[in-house]
Amino acid sequence: MNDLLDPLLLARWQFGLTTVYHFLFVPITIGLATSAAVFQTAWVRTGKVEYLRITRFFGTIFLINFAMGVVTGIVQEFQFGMNWSEYSRFVGDVFGAPLALEGLLAFFLEATFIGLWIFGWNRLPQKVHLATIWATAIGTILSAYFIIAANAFMQNPVAYRMNAERGRAELTDIWELLTNPVALAAFPHTITASFMVSSGLIISAAAWHLARNQHLDTMRPALKFGLWGMVVWGALTTIFGDQLSLAMVATQPMKMAAAEATYDTVCGADASFSLFTLGTPDGSSELFSVRVPYLLSLLSTHSLDGCVEGINQLQAEYTELYGPGDYTPIIWVTYWAFRWMIGLGMLHVLVAVVGLWLTRGGRLPKQPWIWKAAVWSFPLSLGAMIVGWVFTEMGRQPWIVFKLLPTESAVSPNVTGLEVLISLVAFTLVYGALAVVEFRLIVRAVQKGPPEIEPDPESGEVEHVETVY
Repeated sequence: MNDLLDPLLLARWQFGLTTVYHFLFVPITIGLATSAAVFQTAWVRTGKVEYLRITRFFGTIFLINFAMGVVTGIVQEFQFGMNWSEYSRFVGDVFGAPLALEGLLAFFLEATFIGLWIFGWNRLPQKVHLATIWATAIGTILSAYFIIAANAFMQNPVAYRMNAERGRAELTDIWELLTNPVALAAFPHTITASFMVSSGLIISAAAWHLARNQHLDTMRPALKFGLWGMVVWGALTTIFGDQLSLAMVATQPMKMAAAEATYDTVCGADASFSLFTLGTPDGSSELFSVRVPYLLSLLSTHSLDGCVEGINQLQAEYTELYGPGDYTPIIWVTYWAFRWMIGLGMLHVLVAVVGLWLTRGGRLPKQPWIWKAAVWSFPLSLGAMIVGWVFTEMGRQPWIVFKLLPTESAVSPNVTGLEVLISLVAFTLVYGALAVVEFRLIVRAVQKGPPEIEPDPESGEVEHVETVY
């Protein structure tokens, strides 16, 4: 019973639950903000009312996600002080800088211009109004960068000095913090993956209407946009993911070793990529695996004769550096999260490639199962991003700040397990209710379809656009 009421365990579950839930909305918001900006730009440049209808359709879904993301994001910051006060005390001087920039600069940009975009229809000049959605999209991307920069400090601490008297890290160079190599590698990988998620949503929404042979004038171009977006952004996500893996090998070799279940240092042909591995219950050695020779060496070092450090060797090294303890993450979680991330993302790209082939020349498939597959494919890339985040955070364990602060030392000392359990149950119930509301709002918005907007019969231009979404 005492283990079940362990404050550390419950605090980790609570933070994981609330973060995963919040993360459901982040990539959709980032991707749809830019997508809405692209569609509105197409309308302004061409005057085609179809693009305006697409803008309003996906703009509505974007606003729903934005609102839910704001609400769930606030909870994240409160947890730092409630359950993780020791962590906040230790990194507050460093962590606070990018979070302040995110709130005062990026979020302020988003919040201001999203309001102008919502209420600026028919009130602002057309090109000025277009600029407001682009400013909102830029704000969402800037917001993501500052959050990634803060998280990068946890993965690869830079730009700090230790204050022994206060027992905390203190910021020495804000520019060095914002240009952390891990942040520079993680940012494009995260943004392009977010665009994959939004492309997947566009594909699914368009497929739902095309399966019913409705709104063809708007859903055909939307589907094409989503399919090509998935392929292009999927390719870029892979390229940037490769660069992130190099940064990970350089800064967190244990994470890469755990991702591949590589127990002993290997080089060349022996540095193979594991398709499937079974290990011993204590996680110290391999029992069985299916591997591709040289591939791990190529991914980790960009050479065929490179070496990848093993879990056992790194454990011995860390024990010597940091004292007795278990410095390995949970191997099976890290190993399978890495593979699910790759597999789900590649599967969604495959769906898009097949979709492009089936819709070539403007044709629409007649088989209902094809459209059902397109509609239900949406969770693939979103799931890939979620397990990618799980891999990033679980692979860093047992550290909350790599090499500086163990996770067990970061939890609030005066919070009891029962208190955390109560808040965990409360958050679970509230977030469950919000999930139902969110799902229904999104489904209703998708099924409602794009608004009916009629251009002036003489000029062919749209003279009035309804403000209410």
